[in-house]
Amino acid sequence: MRVTHPRLPRRPWTAVLTVVVLLSGFTALSASGAESGCRVGYTVNKWTNGYTAQMKITNLGPALSGWRLTWTYTGDQEVTSAWNATVTQTGRSVVAVNTDWNRTLATGGTADFGLQGTWRSADPAPSDFALNGVPCGGDGTSPPTPPPTSPPPTSPPPTTTPPTTPPASGADCGSAVICSDFEDQTGSAPSGAWRFTAPDCQGSGTAAVDRDVAHSGSRSLRVEGRAGYCNHAFVAATADLSSVGPVMYARMWVRHTTALPSAHVTFVSLPDASQGGRTLRVGGQNGALQWNRESDDATLPVQSPAGVALSRPLPTGSWQCLRFAIDTTVPGLDTWLGDERIPGLHADGVPTQDMDQQWLARTTPPRPTALRLGWESYGTGDDTLWFDDVAVGSAPIGC
Repeated sequence: MRVTHPRLPRRPWTAVLTVVVLLSGFTALSASGAESGCRVGYTVNKWTNGYTAQMKITNLGPALSGWRLTWTYTGDQEVTSAWNATVTQTGRSVVAVNTDWNRTLATGGTADFGLQGTWRSADPAPSDFALNGVPCGGDGTSPPTPPPTSPPPTSPPPTTTPPTTPPASGADCGSAVICSDFEDQTGSAPSGAWRFTAPDCQGSGTAAVDRDVAHSGSRSLRVEGRAGYCNHAFVAATADLSSVGPVMYARMWVRHTTALPSAHVTFVSLPDASQGGRTLRVGGQNGALQWNRESDDATLPVQSPAGVALSRPLPTGSWQCLRFAIDTTVPGLDTWLGDERIPGLHADGVPTQDMDQQWLARTTPPRPTALRLGWESYGTGDDTLWFDDVAVGSAPIGC
């Protein structure tokens, strides 16, 4: 499947010189150099022995036709994967090189990329960033060092990009069949167009309307997810999605508190007529986002180390815009986290090693009929999640 749209501009980031540690385990760090050379924002989402880092480079020197950012870890961090840059590590020294599609960095321009890694005893933020050999805080006048020209092995430039005119927020989602910011919920239990359900068996998992945490407005859905197969807890939309298509587009804002575990978990479930009512499931395994098909337990991406590296974790402690597009005419789909299409969560009809060859073994196109939001764990993994500004329709829906 190929769903083609112009690419959305990335939102600007704001770099601050602070360190904040929250009880949820989310840590925000930022390091910056003087205004004359470059500035680097380094924002960390940390959990026990693991982390992701979002990085933003601001070029304060001459325009660059390619960039190479270096830094040194003073803890025992080890980079395991990256996106929007090729990142390599030797000892404690780390090098990030541009991709083909973000190589140009104008004076005052910015570039964003991210990485995932592990740590054991300490993970302080680095402070010795240098851009093309010029320390951040230098005068930015040294000749740039050309980066390597080979493209990254696992993060090709996206061929499918999100729509260019996203709704601002809330229920502003056009003619979508589901378009809900939950502001119409009057009680503590989901009602109206939403109802609580435990499709297989019910245990200690719960779901409620939350008036303290929301992405927009004053309400959201809160799910207290519990480990163990029989602790399913979902809130199902009453809308019939069986005629949405030929491509079904979905957008939701998700916030959760605990990093995705190594065991299989699900937080979005779509009953699928092509599987006799069994579900397409969006969740996680091995710490990263994945799709799972209930009828044959196929995953996207394949749960090999190389396959998992093509996916992304779902950051904790902040609202994340999750979008997907399901083609109901062929077994293809795409998934975005914010404005980034996730390489490993893309099935295009041509089997790719470590990515979608298992998913494409089934040739019957999917036909989702409903949407459920919640939590089910097939092993270990408690989590508290919120959902807000949910939309499903036949046209692209932005963040």
